[in-house]
Amino acid sequence: MSNLRFITGHFFQRLIFSLFLVLSILLASSISRAESNLDIDQLMQALASVPSGHASFVEKKSIAILEKPVESSGELFYSAPDRLEKRTLKPKAENMLLDKDKLIVEQRGKKRVLALQNYPEVAAFIDSIRGTLAGDRKSLERTYQLSLEGDAQNWNLILLPIEDKMKKIVAKISIAGSGNALQTIDILQADGDSSRMTITPLPAL
Repeated sequence: MSNLRFITGHFFQRLIFSLFLVLSILLASSISRAESNLDIDQLMQALASVPSGHASFVEKKSIAILEKPVESSGELFYSAPDRLEKRTLKPKAENMLLDKDKLIVEQRGKKRVLALQNYPEVAAFIDSIRGTLAGDRKSLERTYQLSLEGDAQNWNLILLPIEDKMKKIVAKISIAGSGNALQTIDILQADGDSSRMTITPLPAL
């Protein structure tokens, strides 16, 4: 399988989910700093103040051709401004590391190193996520329409893609929580498959 097919297929979808999991870590760890009348700018300010994140995750993905959801679990790491890592431990080991302009993937005993400059569509998406982690609302709004419901004790951040290329992959992302505790992150893919993820913040290493 060529690198191009590898990065633009299911792996790209997993990368999207991984990056939003990391975003969820930061939301969970910083939302308590916002006032009760929460707005998107307060969320962005809170994100910008967090230099790193560490959490465990459990993901349950519903796929149309399977009778039961597929479950995976592991740990997530973020270090400002541009290092993201997902370590999947179950059901099988897999590691994805995004470090500056390189994406390093380890699975089934094999290691791939991809230069993002060779995949401009992927790079553009990653830049928007990095902008979010840095508290740059404008970067996120270049890719998504944002809406926020509730307050600091019961909030729901909804992201709807505005670019046609992203709409072919993701239909809707919803991140919900209460205070500084993230409750769920739901991702609805364009093909109808969906995933629900639960995050548990861990002490920084």
